[in-house]
Amino acid sequence: MSTQVLNYLDAIAHLPAGDTLILTDVPWEQYEQLLADLGDNAGRRITYDNGRLEVMSPSSRHENLTQLISTLALIVAEETNIVFENLGSTTYKQELLSRGVGPDACFYIDNAAAIIGREKIDLRIDPPPDIVVEIDVSHESASKLPIYAGMRVPEVWQYDGRRVRFFRLTGQDYSEVNASRILPVLTNVLVGRFLELGETAGQTAVRRSFREWLRAQAASSRSTSVTSR
Repeated sequence: MSTQVLNYLDAIAHLPAGDTLILTDVPWEQYEQLLADLGDNAGRRITYDNGRLEVMSPSSRHENLTQLISTLALIVAEETNIVFENLGSTTYKQELLSRGVGPDACFYIDNAAAIIGREKIDLRIDPPPDIVVEIDVSHESASKLPIYAGMRVPEVWQYDGRRVRFFRLTGQDYSEVNASRILPVLTNVLVGRFLELGETAGQTAVRRSFREWLRAQAASSRSTSVTSR
């Protein structure tokens, strides 16, 4: 292990929760060595873009919001019988583009069958996640959008503590939309409402309330369908 990588590891080890460490002119080989040495170290989020290395240490609020939004997506999948694989903050790398990124959460839905049972995701042969989630309460993720676009990620969800934003890949860039294409019941306003509830009432209350809301919507839809026949 190089002295420089040891210095990086020491700086990361002392990074306070909610803070971000930015390093420049980091060679790809040192980035890969750093990933290998860190392993699953405390949920650090690491982004690499042509020599620029960003390491974020998530706060408890950040992790709570990540869990909340992941829970909403999972409940939709369960209630609508959709196959859903949550790979959390899995790191995705593209050496050819000299880029790598670890989202706060990522979901495989349309492409779930392709990665079930895979021990390691390789974007040279495996599909990217269908949705990635970025929680921006202590850092910004706008700079990650070109990385996700290059990886052909269909949807990116962002939440900055005030507003949920959905982005859909159109051509080479993302366009902001009001609802998910992959989980269309989820709109940015709806997700924002339940995230706010989760921060005041807790995760259990959100799970219960959101599941009840979904079932009520499904019952109303069935009733309308029967009436219109």
